[in-house]
Amino acid sequence: MKSFFKFILKDLAAMLDGEVVGNAQLEVSGCASFGEAAHLDITFADDPRFLNRLDQTRAGAVIVPWDFTGFDRETLTCSLVRSKNPRLHFFRIVERFNPAKKTVPGIAPTATIGKNFAGGKGITIAPGVTIGDNVTLGDHVQLMAGVFVGDNVTMGSYTIVKPNVTIMDKTMIGQGVIIHPGTVIGSDGFGFTPSRGIHEKLIHAGFVQIDDQVEIGACNTIDRGTLGRTWLQSGVKTDNLVHIAHNVVIGENTLIVAQVGIAGSTTLGKNVIVAGKAGISGHLTIGDNAIVGPGAGVVSDVPPGEIVSGVPQMPHKLWLKVGRIIPRLPDIRKRLLALEKRVNSKESTP
Repeated sequence: MKSFFKFILKDLAAMLDGEVVGNAQLEVSGCASFGEAAHLDITFADDPRFLNRLDQTRAGAVIVPWDFTGFDRETLTCSLVRSKNPRLHFFRIVERFNPAKKTVPGIAPTATIGKNFAGGKGITIAPGVTIGDNVTLGDHVQLMAGVFVGDNVTMGSYTIVKPNVTIMDKTMIGQGVIIHPGTVIGSDGFGFTPSRGIHEKLIHAGFVQIDDQVEIGACNTIDRGTLGRTWLQSGVKTDNLVHIAHNVVIGENTLIVAQVGIAGSTTLGKNVIVAGKAGISGHLTIGDNAIVGPGAGVVSDVPPGEIVSGVPQMPHKLWLKVGRIIPRLPDIRKRLLALEKRVNSKESTP
C-alpha cells in the first residue's frame, strides 16, 4: 500500500508507545500485508504463523508483540517495533498513510428536505439526498449521495450514512454510527396471518433504535418492530448482508458476521459473536459472551458463554466429533447392514 507520505520509524513507534529494535531511522513509505511487504513497507505479525517466518519477510519493519523474543539481533533482516497490540497499531499506521477524505460541510442544492428540519453545525448533505419531515441531525452528521431519510428520524453527532442507504420513519440513531451503502433500516418485517384463505398483512407500527458507536455493514436489512423497537445497543458491529428481523435486541459490543439471519423477537446478549451464515430462529435468547459458529442453525436458547456449532446447534466440541463421523456414514451404514444380515442369518439357522 503505497502513498505520498513518508515517516521515520522511530516517530511511528512513538505514536504507538512502541519500542524499535533495529534501525530507528528507517524511512517508511507504505503499509502492506506480511507476504507482500517490500523493503520500505511496515507490516505486522501477531501469531506464530508469521512470527516464525520473520526471516522470510521483505518488509523494512514489522510490528510484533511486546513480549516477543524469538529473534536474533545479529541475523535480523528487518527492524521490529514492539507493541502491546500489533494488529490495532498497524491499522493506526495505515490510517496515517490513508487519511480520511475531507468533506465540505453544507447542503447540496439537489437535496430535498421536508418540514421542521433541524440540523446541527457542520453537517454535510450530499446531492440526491431526500429527508422527510421532523428530522433532527446532530453536529457533523454526513449523509452521502442518494440517502433517503423518512419522517421523524433522529441522528446523533458524527454519524456517517454512506450512499444509497434507506432509513425509514421513526428510526432513532445515536452518535458516531457508521452505516455502509445499500442498507435498509426500518422497513416492515415479515408479518402475516392466515385469513379467508390468504395471508393478511399485519401492520408494523414500531421503530428501530441504534445506539452509539454502532457500525452496520453494506446491504443489511433491519426491520422495524411490529410493536415497540428493534434495538442494536452500543458498540454492535455487523458485517455485510446481515438480516435482523422485527423486535430483535442485540446487546452491547456484539459482532455479527456476513450473511447471518436473525428471526423476530430474539435477544442476543452482550459480547456475543455470530459467525458467517449462521441462522437464529425467533423468540430465543442467546446469552452474554456466547459464540455461534459458522453456518450454525440455532433453534433453542444458548446459555451465556456457550460455544455452539452445527445444525441444529450443539456444543462445539460435540460438533467437531459429529463432523468427523458424517463423511463415514455411508460406509458405516453399509457395514451395519452387512452385520445385521449375518446376525439374522445365524439366528435363522437351526
